Amino acid sequence: MVFSSMVFLWIFLPTVLIFYYLFDKRYRNNFLLCASLFFYFWGEPSYILVLLASIVFNYFMGLWIDKSEDKKRKIAITLCIIGNICLLGYFKYFNFLIESLNMIAGKQQFIFKHVALPIGISFYTFQSLSYVIDLYRKKISVQKNILNLALYISLFPQLIAGPIVKYQDIEEQLTKREESVEKFVVGIKRFVLGLGKKVIISNTLAVASDKIFSCNPCEISSPLAWAGILCYTLQIYYDFSGYSDMAIGLGKMFGFDFLENFNLPYISQSIGEHWRRWHISLSSWFKNYVYIPLGGNRNGDAMTLINLFIVFVLTGTWHGAGITFIVWGMWHGFFIVFERFWFRSIIEKNKFKFLNVMYMWAVVVLGFVIFRSDNLPHAMNYFYAMFIGNSNVIWSFAEVINIHVIIAFVIAFLFCGLFHSIKNKFEEFCVKKLPSWVVDFSVVSFYTLILAWCILKLISGTYNPFIYFRF
Repeated sequence: MVFSSMVFLWIFLPTVLIFYYLFDKRYRNNFLLCASLFFYFWGEPSYILVLLASIVFNYFMGLWIDKSEDKKRKIAITLCIIGNICLLGYFKYFNFLIESLNMIAGKQQFIFKHVALPIGISFYTFQSLSYVIDLYRKKISVQKNILNLALYISLFPQLIAGPIVKYQDIEEQLTKREESVEKFVVGIKRFVLGLGKKVIISNTLAVASDKIFSCNPCEISSPLAWAGILCYTLQIYYDFSGYSDMAIGLGKMFGFDFLENFNLPYISQSIGEHWRRWHISLSSWFKNYVYIPLGGNRNGDAMTLINLFIVFVLTGTWHGAGITFIVWGMWHGFFIVFERFWFRSIIEKNKFKFLNVMYMWAVVVLGFVIFRSDNLPHAMNYFYAMFIGNSNVIWSFAEVINIHVIIAFVIAFLFCGLFHSIKNKFEEFCVKKLPSWVVDFSVVSFYTLILAWCILKLISGTYNPFIYFRF
């Protein structure tokens, strides 16, 4: 079940909200847990047991870690981390491992049954790890109520595509959160905005980018190749940030305050800044649980370089089991290191800030060619189409890019950061100069229009994938 589906919008969400607020506060967590497990069961019936096993495992390991001291405590956290990594590794990387071994052997040395990837396993495994690691570090108290821990791990707004919520950020909210009309209204507005980003913009761009990347890159023109990757660059941002907006909005409807996951990453002036603004929950997770434990920047330049590179290789690996994801992580890792040890001073001194933004865009866009491609040869051929061009072009620009894609692209580009300051000033002007009823009516009309537009597109059967579901 996806947030941008008619079943979710018209049946699941209204039903859950109604019954949630009908229940006494003492029983709301239990009801929300049941709703979250049903939400996951709807989309992945056969893998609900994997989620439940993860919950039970981390609950009992948490109790063990809490009551242990010194050496036994280290043994407990080590086994817990290994257990979580093995669970994630089997479902996410087993196929890739066997295929790689067969490729090295030059034959089908290992015959195996394809292992399907449970939706959201990367997200809820990382959330579980944040709980047990922070418990080991004594930053949080052990959760003795298994139902509360289960709610944290399986809470449906952020269960299958994030943001990755650290336990310490909502520890108190699990038992003492306050719902309010104001927070509920903010949640609705945030959800509708995210739905619009997903359905109106991302889905439209996805039709073009997916069609272009499904073509043989040796048969597309240079303009079409550029159009494809630029559409994808905006598509993935509006897809994932739209989902995060919906998750944050849903959280507020139930009284939860999740941290932001995106902060206008496409106006960044460096790759380092870009990663502080893009998928913030993942970046902060790797910083807190990998980079700093490795030593961070405390052991000299050489170790800092190695630690940064390890983090970005792992970041690429987290996104998927494939060589393209690893290379994409290494690509960003290279520029992070490059900036830290040399280029950052040039960026900071540069008076023409738009050049810094163009540099960031170049690195991100070219990196997404690798990220989006099925394999490295496909990526290399796509680069060739972009920068050199093909002589035997079959697919032309006009055959794929229509007026709807162009309009969606322009809107997406302008509102991914360029118009942000103008929008804020316009809102301030309206609040100061216009009667409050006019402002309220305009806001309600705006969000109603977005919601109606989304519903019409969904009824018409618009293309509706979520990119980060497969991660």
